[in-house]
Amino acid sequence: MAVTVSLVALFGLVLFFLLRCKSLGYGAAFTAAGFGFFLASTGAAGPINELTRAVINAIPDL
Repeated sequence: MAVTVSLVALFGLVLFFLLRCKSLGYGAAFTAAGFGFFLASTGAAGPINELTRAVINAIPDL
């Protein structure tokens, strides 16, 4: 199954709209982005990628 939209782009878009609607402050957005960046370079990156892949594969093709 191919995902046509990058998850990074999707999360970036969601973050952009949360900032635009003022549902999320700039400090929280910076913290979330930094946490994601540093989490990707740890040993947790592999299991997170596997979990994401499993969830995407569990969604039936529409």
